[in-house]
Amino acid sequence: MIDRKKLIVSHAPFWHSGSSVTQRNYNILLAAVPAAAMGCFRYGMPAVGVVALSIAFAIIWERIMNLMTRRTVTIGDGSAALTGLLLAMLLPATTPWWLVVVGTFLALVIGKHIFGGIGSNPVSPVALTIAILMLSWGDHLDFTEALANYDFGFAMVYPLAEVKHFGTAAIGSFSYVDLLLGRQIGGIGAPFGLALIVGGIYLILRGFIRWEIVLSFLAGIFITAMLFYGADATTYADPLFHLLTGYTLMGAIFLATDDSSSPVGFIPMLIYGATGGVMTVLIRNIGIWVDGVVLAILVANLVSPLLDKIRPKVLGKVS
Repeated sequence: MIDRKKLIVSHAPFWHSGSSVTQRNYNILLAAVPAAAMGCFRYGMPAVGVVALSIAFAIIWERIMNLMTRRTVTIGDGSAALTGLLLAMLLPATTPWWLVVVGTFLALVIGKHIFGGIGSNPVSPVALTIAILMLSWGDHLDFTEALANYDFGFAMVYPLAEVKHFGTAAIGSFSYVDLLLGRQIGGIGAPFGLALIVGGIYLILRGFIRWEIVLSFLAGIFITAMLFYGADATTYADPLFHLLTGYTLMGAIFLATDDSSSPVGFIPMLIYGATGGVMTVLIRNIGIWVDGVVLAILVANLVSPLLDKIRPKVLGKVS
């Protein structure tokens, strides 16, 4: 008698690296914590409140959407907590509670679950949220006004806003070392360049983000800023200033590298990152917005599907 056995073949991938979505999210959380912690230390309990509320409501919206869509509970994979933390790091320490709640709703429901959940969002949920908040309640994201009651012994004006309004003469009040160490105002976690760079290097070495996107994004900013600076050094800031201020490092390391909204090929990733970097400087220098990072990343997200069509030549020969 023939022993009949059923042949079962699973779908790809057939070889698993051992990495997981949960592992990736928690490692990115770990890389972001130092900059967020420095922001909480600097701004005190108001910053702690914004971070805690943002993470908490991100998890709450995630759970609500799991219930409404009848899907597996995903609050344990770290995705919602990561989104809440990154969003809080881009907000001023004085952000009102209702704006944090609205922001987490936009990020989790509009930016993520409305497209099908994790891995399905075509744009970065955090970048989309900040862009909507800028358009709707821009006064609350005016760092100079929002943080006017603080005094840390350095210029309490938003560097990009000063250059936008007064030209490069305003750069004299900022030291590049101070900018790197976070002696500038901004979002809760965004100004601390050194901490962000260390976190980015950790993620690149561990393989959780792609260096191609990070470096091409920064290179796009540097080269475009250099062209503007060479054309008119009295109006436009130099490349190093652009790299160390605003949302630049947060965008390059934590927003542009979002897996589901960025391309996967080597050449597409280089073009994608460079597109975001070039658009950032164009928006900052000739646009109406003080900082163009989140808008530039959204533009790059939209062209990502087209870039993914760029593929290496197929090996072999068609008979």
